[in-house]
Amino acid sequence: MRVISGIHKGRSIHAVPGKSTRPTTDKVKESIFNLIGQPYFEGGIGLDLYAGTGGLGIEALSRGLDKMIFVDQNRKAFDIIKQNLEALDLLDRSEVYKNDADRALKAIIKRELSFDLIFLDPPYAEQKIGAQLGLIQQYQLLKHNGTVVVETGNSITLPEKVGEIELVKHHQYGETEIRIYVHKGREEHGN
Repeated sequence: MRVISGIHKGRSIHAVPGKSTRPTTDKVKESIFNLIGQPYFEGGIGLDLYAGTGGLGIEALSRGLDKMIFVDQNRKAFDIIKQNLEALDLLDRSEVYKNDADRALKAIIKRELSFDLIFLDPPYAEQKIGAQLGLIQQYQLLKHNGTVVVETGNSITLPEKVGEIELVKHHQYGETEIRIYVHKGREEHGN
């Protein structure tokens, strides 16, 4: 696995040993950034809620995001994320938490954070995406024009709209489906 583009282009990142995580392939990772229509960022903050190796969040940092919060409940994944961030000198632009996604969202809600980019890439057996999109909408965790990237198995059905968060693109790559949601509501001032 490697970083596809940006300041860390070509650098290797380590995978989590075993089969507890399902890393996003380089091909799908490149497609995700092409689909969101913004292959590079001019700052911003992101959330990688099921981080695994940290590959998607690291890619976003390499492409210009200012900060990324990584969350994974697996101890091996947590350790690999920290190792990958340290190897790329990205620890100062990151927060890494060993926690399950629902508890992490509750902690983020308490901090009153909002994000430019959110990755929801759960293990295929643990699909809670619809409810989590509802929390993201309800607690305004996504900034105006912010993007949620959802990666699932191809048997998962998700809503086309959750409040002001709307599905704008949907592509299938083998057994993987990528959905791009964007916050289309009114712009909030002071956010």
